[in-house]
Amino acid sequence: MESKEFDYINVIPLVDIMLVLLTIVLTTSTFIATGVIPLQLPKAAKAEDLATSRTQAVEIDAEGRVYLNSKPVTLEGLRDAMSWLDRSVPVLIKADRKIALQVFVGVLDVVKGLEFKTVSLQTERAP
Repeated sequence: MESKEFDYINVIPLVDIMLVLLTIVLTTSTFIATGVIPLQLPKAAKAEDLATSRTQAVEIDAEGRVYLNSKPVTLEGLRDAMSWLDRSVPVLIKADRKIALQVFVGVLDVVKGLEFKTVSLQTERAP
């Protein structure tokens, strides 16, 4: 019997594996970037991830500026923007740990005054 020499290397399986790895890297990198507003979240013993596509995120940065889904708003603007939303949509408040309590209470007062059913405060898990 005559042995046949390899004239080429089949690279299709290598390309398939590289595309799968690229897809995994791109998918996980989008989950790593959680937001554009730098926040130092308070720590809690029991923390869970509540971010979903329907969730409305209200963020308060260290200077006390309020953002609705990463867009700056005033408290009155927050009330106007959220008054059009369905009350069953979850609201996630992300507040920097260095803010004045009154700013947080003002935001919470607006959200609770609009009678949203699910309001959560995002924290980091304490070590």
